[in-house]
Amino acid sequence: MKALAMLVMTALAVCSAPGASVRAQQAAVQSPLLVRAAARGLTRDQAVALVERQFHARVIRADARSEGGHTVYVLRLLNDSGRVWTVHVDAESGAIR
Repeated sequence: MKALAMLVMTALAVCSAPGASVRAQQAAVQSPLLVRAAARGLTRDQAVALVERQFHARVIRADARSEGGHTVYVLRLLNDSGRVWTVHVDAESGAIR
């Protein structure tokens, strides 16, 4: 039940995130695709939506790289006051650092 609630919340977050891509919205609406993505961890679009929502900023660059055998998204953000910074999102756990 907890996994289903998290899946629904992720789908809603992706669809409602400012600047969410059409591909991310389609993946969220088509639940089998979202289920497969959730089993693998976060997609790049899901990581972008998560970070934009948490930091109230726009992702201006998104790259993926391998660290310790798993994928980490490196996201560059820009806020309304012009501040630019970088965060790393673990694709498997969703942890932000």
